[in-house]
Amino acid sequence: MIKTIAAVGLPVDEVLEIKKNRIAPENLTDDMKRISIVTGIHGDELEGQYVCFELQRRMEQHRECLTGIVDIYPAMNPLGIDSITRGIPAFDLDMNRMFPGDIDGSMMEYAIARIMEDVSGSDCVLDIHASNIYLTEIPQIRINELHQDTLVPMAEESNVDLIWVHGASTVLESTFAYSLNHIGTPTLVVEMGVGMRITQEYGNQMVDGIFHLMRRMGIWSGEAKPVRKPIISRDPEDVVYLNAGVGGVFIPSVPHGARLIRNELIGRIVDPLCGKTQDEVRAPKDGMLFTIRDYPIVVEGSLMGRMLKKEVCGYA
Repeated sequence: MIKTIAAVGLPVDEVLEIKKNRIAPENLTDDMKRISIVTGIHGDELEGQYVCFELQRRMEQHRECLTGIVDIYPAMNPLGIDSITRGIPAFDLDMNRMFPGDIDGSMMEYAIARIMEDVSGSDCVLDIHASNIYLTEIPQIRINELHQDTLVPMAEESNVDLIWVHGASTVLESTFAYSLNHIGTPTLVVEMGVGMRITQEYGNQMVDGIFHLMRRMGIWSGEAKPVRKPIISRDPEDVVYLNAGVGGVFIPSVPHGARLIRNELIGRIVDPLCGKTQDEVRAPKDGMLFTIRDYPIVVEGSLMGRMLKKEVCGYA
């Protein structure tokens, strides 16, 4: 059942509508668990669009296995998605810095307050994001350390490669996930893929994880594939950042997610005018490359990637 959860007037007789699709058993009861799949808060992050489609496609094939409520919110920022804009176009605002909103506030503050009203009370929320257009991320869940006792067990059922627990001081209080977790609605922030693109491999991995999580929650009685055991990083020292020493064009030498040894070549920064290699990006330690530069033009200091130290990854 498709429902409009917020509608506000726009100039020239148009209306901004934020919609959800509720998929539920015919014999709906008050004690049924509810999971909410949310994406599109940033208009240039499209990985979640495929997840919403593929999740519904698979559920419809075995609708009789649905034993709880699935709410799907594919476009929280429809104006941003329509215009390929990260924030809210014309307002120069990042929607994910405006929560929990204000029912008596401006147009977007009102819409955000209605979103909070509708999503709150879910037994689990997946807030799906992509990276920006510059970087590709392996499927991961990022968690505020204040809520790790509740959220890490859920994240472990979600088929991601990495659970990254952040210090409380690094998490903005005005985000969607923080606002929901603050009021007791468990919310997992998923980051995967790259901005303005869809990586079907990652989307399918995430959908498998959602079905597994739904089965554990009692929302799905059908088949669910086994999930991978994620790496859990809790220490900021676990992560090594790789930055460009010079400007140029980055040509990677290893695939995303590669397990590297110290000094192994990750990629070259080249000068297309002279046909020369300007610099080499090499692994400073043994570990796994969980973020890699996707957009090839770089300047000095550009983030080229992130690595997890070998000791955290748990491989020999």
